[in-house]
Amino acid sequence: MKKTLSILLAAASLGACSQVVTHYYTLTPTATAAPAATAAPTFQFEMLTVRMPVQVDQPQLVVRQTGGTLSILENDRWSAPLADEFHDALTSQVEARLGTRDLAGMPKVPGRPIVSLQTDVRRFDSLLGSYALVDAVWSLSLRGDGQPRRTLTCSSVFRQPAGTALTDLVQAHQQVIAQLATAMAGTAKRFAAGEGAQCP
Repeated sequence: MKKTLSILLAAASLGACSQVVTHYYTLTPTATAAPAATAAPTFQFEMLTVRMPVQVDQPQLVVRQTGGTLSILENDRWSAPLADEFHDALTSQVEARLGTRDLAGMPKVPGRPIVSLQTDVRRFDSLLGSYALVDAVWSLSLRGDGQPRRTLTCSSVFRQPAGTALTDLVQAHQQVIAQLATAMAGTAKRFAAGEGAQCP
């Protein structure tokens, strides 16, 4: 009898464990979410690596709690490392706004200037039922146009309201990344055109 009871308890325990479902999230929106650029630029661009705060650069989603604590959601994960997720989402958004593809690591067309984008995310805050926030320092570097290399460093903070569901929070981060991409693309166009090194 005791042996039978032990087997039943073990089976029940295994059944409970098997019901745990891991959810995966992405910062890349659907293909129709980003606006198309009106005309391709006269320069080539490359998106360099994105640096993320180590506190949130985890496989799991990390959400902020009241009182300055963080919760790591073991069964809610990014579909790729967060730095890669952010990089890919930002790249696709900038591509859509510039009307050209990211050529990082690819051969470049000789004689055409190249704009490189580097992003250092200082804060990536997620607060359920409140907001998604990204605080980033980003730089533009222009080279290959027959002129000395020029650089411009900017700082942006974007905050988007978020609902109480994790999907709401992820979508809010998607919108924040879209806002950052808009600022980057517009600045890159003006910078490459020599219209002045002004941050948005």
